[in-house]
Amino acid sequence: MSQQPVGCFNIMLHAHLPYVLGHGTWPHGSQMLFDCATDTYIPLLWTFRKLVSEGISPNVTISFSAVLLEQFNDDRFKEWFPGHLGEKIYYASENEREFGSRGEGHLAWLAKCMRERFEALRNTFEEANRDLIGAYRELHEAGHIEVITCPATHGYLPLLREDGSVQLQVKQAVSTFNRLMGAWPRGMWLPECAYRPHANWAPRLHLEPPQTPWPRKGVEEFLADNGVDFFFVDTHFLSGHVGAAQADREDTLGKLWGQMHTIGEPGAYHGSHTPYAPYFAASGAPDLPAIAVVVRDPATSLQVWSATHGYPGDVDYLEFHKKHQPGDIRYWRISDSRGDLGAKDAYHPEWAEWKARQHAGNFLWCVKETLKYAPREDRQPILCAPFDAELFGHWWFEGPYWLEHVLRWMHYDPEIELATCGKYLNQYPPSAAIHLPEASWGAGGGHWVWMNEKTDWTWEKVYDAEKDYKVLLADHGTGHDDASRALITQAGRELLLLEASDWQFLITTGSAADYAGLRLGSHYSDYKKIADTARRYCRGEVISSEEWDHLGGCQDRDRLFPDLDPAWFRDIDRPAT
Repeated sequence: MSQQPVGCFNIMLHAHLPYVLGHGTWPHGSQMLFDCATDTYIPLLWTFRKLVSEGISPNVTISFSAVLLEQFNDDRFKEWFPGHLGEKIYYASENEREFGSRGEGHLAWLAKCMRERFEALRNTFEEANRDLIGAYRELHEAGHIEVITCPATHGYLPLLREDGSVQLQVKQAVSTFNRLMGAWPRGMWLPECAYRPHANWAPRLHLEPPQTPWPRKGVEEFLADNGVDFFFVDTHFLSGHVGAAQADREDTLGKLWGQMHTIGEPGAYHGSHTPYAPYFAASGAPDLPAIAVVVRDPATSLQVWSATHGYPGDVDYLEFHKKHQPGDIRYWRISDSRGDLGAKDAYHPEWAEWKARQHAGNFLWCVKETLKYAPREDRQPILCAPFDAELFGHWWFEGPYWLEHVLRWMHYDPEIELATCGKYLNQYPPSAAIHLPEASWGAGGGHWVWMNEKTDWTWEKVYDAEKDYKVLLADHGTGHDDASRALITQAGRELLLLEASDWQFLITTGSAADYAGLRLGSHYSDYKKIADTARRYCRGEVISSEEWDHLGGCQDRDRLFPDLDPAWFRDIDRPAT
């Protein structure tokens, strides 16, 4: 008699970067995109393809934010990225000669390995005709992975002022996915896992004068109205309130795994609902199409994210922060996470690979032990472990290798069934509904990471632009001719870029506060100038050549979302009552 699985497992990877093309190069411009393509997006592609070649479907769910897909599709990325890899190849060769001339044979060998790696990355990109979207689409269409979407520019949905902004974020994401992936997205990752229910709402008093709250649609309503079948929430959402914070308020879960610190028992969850089953999102809209909620598992996620318990901090893994100049290439291991960068020891790939296999085995054991005690009822329980994709390869160099072993061993383990979220929900649709609280996966479970004393000024600008765009569309519609439509549409692009949650995150964490503040301020300024030009043009006033040049410059720099329709902001589907 064959052994029955103890449950299903899904790794959910969220891939996102803010819009950086055309906004500088180093250290926080297009270099960010090139580095993550080098460290994460192509290595993950290698991992998935290798498993498929062995007859193993990875069954990973991966979300690409619409703004990231647009950058993959941009001719500037396709033209510039091979040059970036060419520079890496050159500097690795120079490093090899430098280390060799000093008699540092092991470092010279590491430089040779890095050069060969960069050459392989460039070969993969060229063999894919510089089309990363097409490479992932091929795996998606074959059923080996499941690609889903994320709101257009990763806007922090609960704190956006206007329902029009939320709807524009969602509709643009669906449209971009349909255009570039050739399909309708079944699932959507909410930026920062942030959600708000259907309720009366008003801006916080320190941002706007007191006013009577007005009805706002729940996030699930926007998703369901646009054909999305499921989304994800963090574990503490199941308690119905944001009281049981799993993270220190002064740190963040977000993109920097090392900033996660737990309070109390690691991975503990004591709510009345199990995180190992899907639910329907109960909504204030009685005729809303059913939409499922998949819950993040606390214990296994902690094994990877935690600064004290997580795998990526092991002493034998590649050190992220120490880089050799020239070239910005890493040749040292962590050695001691609290030690000085100058005291780091040389990296030994075979040591790191051995540790990655050990950690993969430990993770497999943790998943099985967790699922053994998960409530079964009438279904196989599902354990969903979501992570930022950039952790795998960029922050944690060995992450893709670890993932390869996790997925391979799970495939051959009779106690585990690998499944994408979509496949699992096809077989085991939810049988119960749950009311979700307003919350996020950030520190403390609320909005503090994105709205605090450091970021209040950003929301004042976002809210001002949102209100202004609403009035602009009410007065002049989506435009009466090509020129007015171009102005009003570009204003919508600048508004979307202004709304990206990345700016507040970078300001709060201090990782790139100056860059984030500059970007947010420039998008606000561009929005205001274009909106003012649109008003005057629609009133029949003469527009100067400098103003038309400004529009053209913004269109050339911020050339994403060619299908943006300002009516998506203006015309709310089934407005809240």
